[in-house]
Amino acid sequence: MSAEPVQLNDKRPQKMTLAHATAASAPSVPGRRSFFTYRDLGVAGASQGKLRAQTMTAVTGMNEPTGWHYHTCDGQFVYALKGWVDLEFETGETLRVKAGESLFIPGGLKHNEIQASDDLEILELSVPAEMGTVACEKP
Repeated sequence: MSAEPVQLNDKRPQKMTLAHATAASAPSVPGRRSFFTYRDLGVAGASQGKLRAQTMTAVTGMNEPTGWHYHTCDGQFVYALKGWVDLEFETGETLRVKAGESLFIPGGLKHNEIQASDDLEILELSVPAEMGTVACEKP
């Protein structure tokens, strides 16, 4: 029995494509922080720039905070695969995101990563794929 092809959305101006990444095929890419390695999961190209997916893995322990900053995007989603990371936000909240936990950060929300475990590994998504980082003063 063969399945009929499914149209995901006929109204899209650009077609998205299938993307499959493996540990061997996902390339290392430059990233924002020297204490992480970054791997691109191929979603930005497949989604026509609508979504970016990458992993961030600790190389060395985080020996100082990242500094206050915000991202130029609609939103950033992080899911901790291993370890933990502490973040503070302009709202006054401080959160520890541990393995198995997630966090959505709206674009433009000022935050600072305070510390992280030596084994931190995160899956990070951003909408759209293009995400800039802007340093700012502590709120």
